[in-house]
Parts: sequence; C-alpha cells; structure tokens
Amino acid sequence: MAMGVMAIPRYERFFRSVAEIDVDKDDLKRFSHFVFEQIYDMLIMAQATAKANLRDVIEPWDLPITKGLQERMHEFETLDADIELEPFLGDLAARPQLDVALGDDTQERIPSLAGGLAVALARSFKIIDPKLKNPSSGHWERAFRLFELLM
Repeated sequence: MAMGVMAIPRYERFFRSVAEIDVDKDDLKRFSHFVFEQIYDMLIMAQATAKANLRDVIEPWDLPITKGLQERMHEFETLDADIELEPFLGDLAARPQLDVALGDDTQERIPSLAGGLAVALARSFKIIDPKLKNPSSGHWERAFRLFELLM
C-alpha cells in the first residue's frame, strides 16, 4: 500500500486539477488508506453478489457502482490522459483474500474504480468547505464519514 516517490507529484497534480486543493505527504497516506478500504469494501460486496448468483468469479456487474461513481470514473479517465495516475492507483487498490476470484474484466476495472473514488473524495472536500486550500485531518475525517454513510 506504499505510495512510490515517483507518484507523489502526480497525486498532488491530480488533487489540484480536480478540487484546487494542495495535499502533503500525510494527506497522501490518508488517501492511500481511503482507496484501499473503499475498494476492499466494494470487493467484499461484489463477492456476496457473485456467491448469491452461484458464481466463483466476480464480474464487473457485481461491483456496487452507483450512477454518481460511474460518472466520476468517466471524469477520471478523461483527466488521467494528462496525469497518468491510473497505474499507481492500481497498486493502491485492495487485494483482499476472497472466496471467489476476480474476473479479468473486473481486475482491469479496479484502477478506474479507484480513480472514480479519488475524484469523488477530492470533490467532497469542496462540499465540506468551499474555500478549502489545504485539507486538515478534520477535513479528511469528515470526508471519510460521508463515504462511510453512502458506500
């Protein structure tokens, strides 16, 4: 779950372009934890869906992706053409021990899913505080609580 030194400027650029906020090294650790936890939770739910449908492979349609998250994933794909963050996000995504396997299409979708979550998280800071420039630990906690309510 470690974030490579080469990726740090890309994450900083991402947060500036998406939400006009500046992040530091501690923020990037929080972000890394957020992505890991959110993907983990989504894969656990997808596993339950696959099992309920008597399958031992998680397919993309098993992932609990809402309309809003799908839209953020598309936004991320557009933004990422310049930033090239997707390979690094794929490294942050959870690889939990599951009772089912990830299908190839599902595995390929994980970095985009992480990117959509990243866009949603970055934008949530401006909803919490429209004038925010540098999120504090309190801002991160409030953003995490919003996601816990909805995801």
